[in-house]
Order: sequence, then C-alpha cells, then structure tokens
Amino acid sequence: MTTPADPALAKTVLRERLLAARLARPAAERAAAAEAVAAALVGALRGRVSTLAAFVPDPEEPGSGRLPGALTVLGARLLLPVIPATGRVLDWAEHTGELEVGRYGLSQPVGPRLGADALAAADTVVVPALAVDRYGIRLGRGGGYYDRALAHARPDAVLVTVVFDDERVEELPREVHDRPVAAVVTPSGRWQDLAPGS
Repeated sequence: MTTPADPALAKTVLRERLLAARLARPAAERAAAAEAVAAALVGALRGRVSTLAAFVPDPEEPGSGRLPGALTVLGARLLLPVIPATGRVLDWAEHTGELEVGRYGLSQPVGPRLGADALAAADTVVVPALAVDRYGIRLGRGGGYYDRALAHARPDAVLVTVVFDDERVEELPREVHDRPVAAVVTPSGRWQDLAPGS
C-alpha cells in the first residue's frame, strides 16, 4: 500500500487500517496487554508524579479495563478528560473512582469540571494514540481533541503514549500542530524514551 503525499489523507488511511487491526485483536491479547501496560506505567511513574493526567481506554485500546484504576496506587492527583457536549476542547475532572458515560459513549469522571487549563497542573500526561513513531509523533483518532488539549500542558510535562507493540512505527505523517510525546509504553512491558524534535 502506498502512502498518500498529503499528511492529512495519509493519516486517514493509516487510521482505518490500525483501527481494523485493533478490532481484530483477541480478547485475551487485549487483557494481557492491559495488565502489562498498567504495570509498566505504574513502575515508571511511582514516586515521580504529584499530578497525573490520563484517560479511560476504549475496549480496543491498550490499557482497557485497567487504566485509570491501576494508576490510583501512585497516590497522585489523577485528572481524566471530559468530552464537552459541544465543541472539541477537552475539559478535565479529578478521578475519585467513579465513572459515568459521556459523549460518544466514552467513560469519564464524575465531579466538578475543572476547565481546559487544569491540564497545566500535570507533571505527566498519558495520551491515547493509534500509533507512534520514533520521533514521538503520534497518530490520534482524528478529532483533534488532544491536539487542542496539549496546548494547555506545561512545556516540561512528560507526555507518554500507550500503543500495542506493532503500532510503533518508523515514521508517521506530520503536521504543524502535532506535539511529540517523549515516551511510549507498550504491552511488552517497557517504558521507552523517544526522540521528540529529531
């Protein structure tokens, strides 16, 4: 398969392929991946964060069923995203252990909404992705929610994504708004630093 020259079109083609592959993964593989990703994140972040921003994975995403619950053992303040009823700017709320169904059927925390700027409090931000390359460029789902959200993250915040091992690629199409992540965690159980800006 050839990759289109237009980065936006190339991303669309890749998204379709990657989403299809995720949906085809057996339940047992997803469950094992969730355990491994959760353990790797907890191991890497223990004692290193006071405020952490993460997300609630969909059933096909690595970490589903284990995140964010596993991250509570860190004892850090845990922020989770809330998709607003309208628009594409993520809100945030503190995770207190209870989730509700929000927009698009996605799980989100209950409790007071803290606004988009709340992300600036996070030392580390765990960002969803369909794939990530060696430069830290991530491929999201195309809604632009995290592209907008990460504008509120501190410049020194550690951005880390979680993907399946075979979703680590050499290079992804890049657009000017893409903010690289500094690290990736995969079900092989490893936190690996990337080379943003290279």
